[in-house]
Amino acid sequence: MAGYKRVKRAADAVLSAAALGVLSPLFAVTAAAIAIDDGRPVIYTQDRVGKGNELFKIYKFRTMKTGTPCASSSRLRDTDAVTRVGRLLRATSLDELPQLMNVLKGDMSLVGYRPLIPLESEIREKRLQAGIYEDPPGLTGWAQVNGRAAIGDDLKVAYDKEYKEKQSALFDMKILFNTVLQVLTRKDVS
Repeated sequence: MAGYKRVKRAADAVLSAAALGVLSPLFAVTAAAIAIDDGRPVIYTQDRVGKGNELFKIYKFRTMKTGTPCASSSRLRDTDAVTRVGRLLRATSLDELPQLMNVLKGDMSLVGYRPLIPLESEIREKRLQAGIYEDPPGLTGWAQVNGRAAIGDDLKVAYDKEYKEKQSALFDMKILFNTVLQVLTRKDVS
């Protein structure tokens, strides 16, 4: 498993750098749309729980109006807080693209568990007990392709644990492929 993790980290670095290069025009257009719609900043950082149960700064395109409190999407249902461009970014998952910088830095992996905000203490504790935080979080994961926001915390942790036990290059490719399908069909988007 240690050998696979070294290869995975190298693949994450190469693939995220390539994706950042290829997607740079999309980044520019998205940044301009956010700035025109609701001003700056266009990218924001937020504390998230990562490897070793330690906090790191995650990058995202800003979809919420300036001054919106930090909360999980499931707890923040006020659609007035989301900008017009933000609704499109969330529906297409384009708001997540800056996390490729987190993958390049090594804070995240392309595939893993999704990083929580620190306030999500119940699922954080369940993940701790399951040993999930031994690895970095991912841009996508097994729980995301099996229900995303539509499943409860216990099932998310079960999927996270299953991924931890079965992770391999083939499994990662399956998850990435299913993620692309979900994004294209907008399945389980909150």
